Amino acid sequence: MVDKIVSHTELLQKNLLEELTQLNRGVEKEGLRVDQRGFIAQTPHPAVLGNTLTHPQITTDYSESLMELITPVYKSTGAVIHQLENVHSFVQQHLGNELLWAGSMPCAIDGNDSIPIAHYGESHLGQLKYVYRKGLAVRYGRIMQSIAGLHYNFSLPESFWEKWQVLQGDSGQLKNFKSAQYFSLIRNFRRHSWLIMYLFGASPALDASFVANMSHKLQKTGERTFSKPYATSLRMGDLGYHNNAQAGLGICFNRLANFTATLAKAIKTPYAPYEKIGMQQDGEFIQLNTNILQIENEYYSSIRPKRTTVRGEKPIHALKERGVEYIEVRCMDLNPFLPVGVARQDLDFLDLFLLFCLMDESPWIEDAECDEIESNFSLTVNEGRNPALMLSVNQEKQSLISRARTILERIQPLVSVMKQATGSDDYSKAWSEQWKKVESVELTPSAHVQQVLESEKLEYIDFILELSRKHKEMFKSQPLSKIHEQTFTKMAETSFLEEQALRASDSGTFSDYLTQYMS
Repeated sequence: MVDKIVSHTELLQKNLLEELTQLNRGVEKEGLRVDQRGFIAQTPHPAVLGNTLTHPQITTDYSESLMELITPVYKSTGAVIHQLENVHSFVQQHLGNELLWAGSMPCAIDGNDSIPIAHYGESHLGQLKYVYRKGLAVRYGRIMQSIAGLHYNFSLPESFWEKWQVLQGDSGQLKNFKSAQYFSLIRNFRRHSWLIMYLFGASPALDASFVANMSHKLQKTGERTFSKPYATSLRMGDLGYHNNAQAGLGICFNRLANFTATLAKAIKTPYAPYEKIGMQQDGEFIQLNTNILQIENEYYSSIRPKRTTVRGEKPIHALKERGVEYIEVRCMDLNPFLPVGVARQDLDFLDLFLLFCLMDESPWIEDAECDEIESNFSLTVNEGRNPALMLSVNQEKQSLISRARTILERIQPLVSVMKQATGSDDYSKAWSEQWKKVESVELTPSAHVQQVLESEKLEYIDFILELSRKHKEMFKSQPLSKIHEQTFTKMAETSFLEEQALRASDSGTFSDYLTQYMS
């Protein structure tokens, strides 16, 4: 039997080199605003940065203090990083005395009430976003919502899919073929996502305020620092975004129809503890509904199939009607040593990894394998740097390092393809950097963080605060060009006008709007 990677690599080389130069990428990067002491900012989102409901590149995630910086879609990872640097520069110039927190695990907090929920104005859509976040607060608490990460959006151009469909001998609707192929990618990503946590996990420690009055298995490694000796990403472990209601959902990632059906069921299925809370308190909405999920975005996964929505459209409806448009990788930690939290070579490797996931054999995931996938992921986030760590591969034990070498060796043929397509050694360099991390665990970001904390006897809070200051100083010393500054200023002004127009177009009550939206 011919290895699918080998045969697919040959097809790419013969037919699709031009299409591989047209990959679409974008980044969504979160980061907390903090004061000079490293405490979560209690101030509103700076008005000079624009309106968070309508600004296309500068908004907030869960909290008013949790900024989300978004790049447009670009054809090169270099352009993505360049624009991410631009938007960071504009933000850093206008934060006053505040800083943008460099780590994924939060700054100093003081319980739920210290984490302000993000506001989006009085439009119906703005209220919907606010009530959804209030719902997250009553369901999960606000503390886990203060964690930050980086999302990588990835897709292949339409011309790729048109040719690829012919090469695969498929004669059905292109929309359906694309969705099936993206789900094939998603299945393999889930199988191998533990490797991403080993290579890029950067949160092995946290501040004591995050786990105050919380049961945990962390070790105290400073006056106010807790960590796990071999952890790669506490953000993606049990302390992160999870709850009992979601634990038994069984969302199916085998094909689009099953995915949307199981997700829709969760959105429509009542959950007794949430029914007990109710939808309103003192005449105000505190959650969108009392079902297992309020909306699709409440379900957390390391990867999501996505489709651009029109304003007011539900993501699940867009997926069902128009199919998968791109995928969103959601498990990347912020690398605190890097000014924008990620490097170009990281994104280059993600391209290779995602192409590998698409090109390799990808059978449907049955229940037993699903358990194996979740176990491997959990083991890696908690003990990924343990040299004795064993993973389960087809129900057989294999060391993490041995398995990582195997996957990287299988990815390597795609390095040559991308070099042939782009004429650049960038992908070779990106692959080599990851190989070095597998051969030397101390080169991983999580090991680097742990090493600095231990060797310099630093508290987590002081360590990340100092890096946050350095990043701000760097951006302040390299201000944007006048034309870029004017562009962002104009974007901010336009965002307020768009929000005003949105409010003016609303009709009826928010209650009516919510009923219509949820139906």
